[in-house]
Amino acid sequence: MTDQRVKNLAKTLVNYSVAVQEKDQVGIIAQPLATPLVQEVVRAVLRRGGYPYLLPYGLPLPTLGYDGLDQIFYEEANDDQLQHLDRYWKMLNEEFDVRIVILSAFNPRALNNISSGKLKIRRLAYKGIFDTYFERMASGSLRRVSTLYPTQAYAEDAGMDLVEFEDYVYSATFSDCDDPVGEWQRIKDEQQKLVDWLGGKKEVQVSGTHIDLTLSIEGRTFINSDGKQNMPSGEIFTGPVENSANGWVRFTHPAILSGREVEGVELFFKNGKVEKASASKNEDFLTTMLDLDEGARYLGEFAIGTNQKINRFIKQILFDEKIGGTIHMALGQGYPITGSVNKSAIHWDMICDMQEGGKILVDGELFYESGEFLI
Repeated sequence: MTDQRVKNLAKTLVNYSVAVQEKDQVGIIAQPLATPLVQEVVRAVLRRGGYPYLLPYGLPLPTLGYDGLDQIFYEEANDDQLQHLDRYWKMLNEEFDVRIVILSAFNPRALNNISSGKLKIRRLAYKGIFDTYFERMASGSLRRVSTLYPTQAYAEDAGMDLVEFEDYVYSATFSDCDDPVGEWQRIKDEQQKLVDWLGGKKEVQVSGTHIDLTLSIEGRTFINSDGKQNMPSGEIFTGPVENSANGWVRFTHPAILSGREVEGVELFFKNGKVEKASASKNEDFLTTMLDLDEGARYLGEFAIGTNQKINRFIKQILFDEKIGGTIHMALGQGYPITGSVNKSAIHWDMICDMQEGGKILVDGELFYESGEFLI
């Protein structure tokens, strides 16, 4: 019998997060381990009158999605094959109405030993589709949501047994509640007060043990992450003015991209650009990604995590960036809906803990301290 929490999550994704409408083309990206959730998502899509399509891709870029095949692809593919655009992935991002991503990898670290050069080639090849994806999200012509199905591999990464990890996932998504949508609407109302207060503000100053950074938000919009595009949600975010970041930050959690963990990341910004970068582990990979394209050295996102049910680092950015008492910034591609014009083949989120004395001043007024909002 299917876990009721899985049924609740599926209904929330389909009925609330992307609000499937009659005749919507709905792409469902998942691997076989997520079959129980996929079944319930397909059921919910059909009941809403949509057309479900299952696409068993690996992520973040399209690979074959099944156990061991991602490694084979990157090990054997030549440059032409790495640059080849998957026609179905192109169609998904250019023509479908809805995209539902269910993270469910057999091995989250499958690409750890793949050369950064090959990953770079693949990312650059898909930059055009990446741009289209962000533009369609901003225009509303593509509705999307990403979530995670709890697997043994993810549980081990998080340092939990599977039952404990399932409880963590379903708690963070409110799938263990009688009315998950009602809970997300409550979060929306609470966060909207913060977003409204930030409207029209110009300068952000962030200080603390791990950060001393200023940036401009003039003319930019903060977005209320309330379960519509990420599940779980629980953050407010914007795209800072591209040439405005000045100062430094030392990220307190490993920065993970394509399964590669980069620890001890420290960045120094001048007029928006990363002028100096270091890491205690995988610094070469960090440098390769920073040199990917012009936009990779600029911030595409500044955000504050608000989800108090997410309280530990589990090596899944979909959850970790929402940890209450943290901020995160993304190098690379910005969200056009915020006003960001930064473009890049990467969007790499990095997390900084603010709970021990971290402060955020907005136009000189203390907005946030030690993980608490003060307005």
